[in-house]
Amino acid sequence: MSLFDENAPVIAPRRRLSRPALTGLWAVSLSLVALLVLTLLPTSFVIQRPGPVYDTLGTVTTGDGEERPLISVAGAETFPTSGSLDLLTVEVLGNRERTPSWFELAAAWFDPARAIVPIDEIFPEGVTTEQRNDENAALMVDSQKEATAAALRELDYDIESLVRVFQVAEDSPATGVLEQNDVIRSVDDQPVTTTRSLRDAINAGDGAPVALGVERDGELRTVEVTPTEATVEGEKRWVIGVTITPDYAFPIEVTLQLDNVGGPSAGMMFALGIIDTLTPGELTGGEQFAGTGTIDAEGAVGPIGGIRQKLFGAKSAGAEWFLAPERNCGEVVGHIPDGLRVFSVADLDDALSVIETVSAGGDIDALPTCTTG
Repeated sequence: MSLFDENAPVIAPRRRLSRPALTGLWAVSLSLVALLVLTLLPTSFVIQRPGPVYDTLGTVTTGDGEERPLISVAGAETFPTSGSLDLLTVEVLGNRERTPSWFELAAAWFDPARAIVPIDEIFPEGVTTEQRNDENAALMVDSQKEATAAALRELDYDIESLVRVFQVAEDSPATGVLEQNDVIRSVDDQPVTTTRSLRDAINAGDGAPVALGVERDGELRTVEVTPTEATVEGEKRWVIGVTITPDYAFPIEVTLQLDNVGGPSAGMMFALGIIDTLTPGELTGGEQFAGTGTIDAEGAVGPIGGIRQKLFGAKSAGAEWFLAPERNCGEVVGHIPDGLRVFSVADLDDALSVIETVSAGGDIDALPTCTTG
């Protein structure tokens, strides 16, 4: 009996990898491990990208699925509009509970429509996502009030300014005396209509008790508060321990229907939409404008965040004309998408001038733009 089968297959000895091949294999393996680790490691950034675009002259879908005008008015005649006045939003990808992966950050780095932002700038330490959302919702409400006041004043309506209590500090002189939503009408029988006039009237007493005329639930009453001294922004002041929010009594009812959008940056576009709705003729001349900017009751336009993402959002939505806050111009220059014309505005009158000039076919080259100078 033969111990060897001459017809059996011969198994070749295993070839050893060359040193360069072995080195390459190790490099690939380590890279894959590193990529896996990077995927799982938390980051300290979030990503901003263009969000939904809303036409203030159009309609929106409410939470119950119903289509409603974004701007509706009761108590005054309204007029047909054309074209669009788009307000822009920015979406934030990530939060403290779930930050973007390093892969997502790398992709955002090469996308001009996106921005990588330190998480602390969007979600400050100690502030939950829910608290941030609540704060942005409150800012949106204030923005709508300021926009309505600015628009109606532009149209020569009489607007009454109110000083409303937003919050009462614990263990303060106002605790148990004032309540949230109280309207402070007077201090020692002197009318107050602004936060500054309230502060000045309280400090004029140099710590003496003050009599506040307060409107609560439609009823007027007088209450007494003894201020306490505190350091505010480096200055010694007499305070009563309340946070005040500006408010207004409007002669007509203006409703701005926009759910799930927060922050103050839609103010200017709200104001423009209200003006177009309440005036004869078509303000835009059928053109599509986009823009952004806070606004106060006097019509001053302020800067906002995420201007570059909003430029790309406007372009994607089909706008040709963009209204940018003057104080954001430094972030605009060099980042304007092709085909979008950007104008610089400092107040509501500037914005109206741009729209009227463009819609009338006027000299747009004479309008202010964002420049490096």
